[in-house]
Amino acid sequence: QVQLVESGGGLVQAGGSLRLSCAASGRTFSYDYMGWFRPAPGKEREFVGALSWTGPLRNYADSVKGRFTISRDDAKSTVYLQMNFLKSEDTAVYFCAASTQWTRVDSDYFYWGQGTQVTVSS
Repeated sequence: QVQLVESGGGLVQAGGSLRLSCAASGRTFSYDYMGWFRPAPGKEREFVGALSWTGPLRNYADSVKGRFTISRDDAKSTVYLQMNFLKSEDTAVYFCAASTQWTRVDSDYFYWGQGTQVTVSS
């Protein structure tokens, strides 16, 4: 079992920044990859970005590339999503998730957090 808890969401003006956190606990060593997702029109969950706990791998959706950065703190077992230059279309509930695969597909992620709301006002 892996437990994931997101935090850091809130209300921000367009052009502003937020940093989301995802604290992981439990059998995290079994799941090398962490992803961030958000709901999107026509999709249950849209891939935002992912990283590997054990190496330098990073991957981002085109819609956030250059604006969002994923990082990790191994000592805290926490993954971060730094979101800069936020746009109104970034408004969503953001979820972190754990997988054994390097993938953008939400169904390949086994454990999910409860989500944190990000609202960007224009």
